Amino acid sequence: MEVIYEDNHIIVVNKASSEIVQGDKTGDTPLSESLKQYLKEKYNKPGQVFLGVTHRLDRPVSGLVIFAKTSKALTRLNEMFKNGEVKKTYWAVVKKCPDKLKAELAHYLVRNEKQNKSYAYDKEVKGAKKAILEYAVIAHSDNYHLLEINLKTGRHHQIRCQLAKIGVPIKGDLKYGFNRSNADGSICLHARRISFIHPVSKEEIHLEAPIPDKDIWKAFMEV
Repeated sequence: MEVIYEDNHIIVVNKASSEIVQGDKTGDTPLSESLKQYLKEKYNKPGQVFLGVTHRLDRPVSGLVIFAKTSKALTRLNEMFKNGEVKKTYWAVVKKCPDKLKAELAHYLVRNEKQNKSYAYDKEVKGAKKAILEYAVIAHSDNYHLLEINLKTGRHHQIRCQLAKIGVPIKGDLKYGFNRSNADGSICLHARRISFIHPVSKEEIHLEAPIPDKDIWKAFMEV
């Protein structure tokens, strides 16, 4: 459990790529439950611990996740996410360098619930939601490239789907066209930074998650 920030109202953790944020059909213990246990033991709390899930990261993705410790914080954070007031920056490792080193991508995404996958289109189609992100290539290693991505919208599998659409799937992401999986089941997508106005104190919060402890990520720090 790597806690990046905590106060009376919120707690932010650096999620490992193997963890699920909320319970699902696998029956694996979700991060939300592990965190409740952590808080219960840390503060010696009797009974149930309140913890609200404000947003999610896909299981194979690592990085920052915000949880609410009070109902007041949960209500306000939910509204902030809905209004796009929480700014998230991701890092992604790709094999193929994009044609443009910096660009804005706009597509129309259609989610297929059965396949748990989204499909990107250049023009609006039935049932599609507009998806916009900005990316920039910020580093290179011997075999890979590091992209920094800022989301303008929050769609299902948005970064994975949009990068695949321009021919640069994320390393390890078989679902979106990368040729082989990572040994640990992760994909090389990391929620690196998050910025928001605190839902209760109203102070500016800027947080950064350390990169995953893996050679492929470390290679970018050494160049």
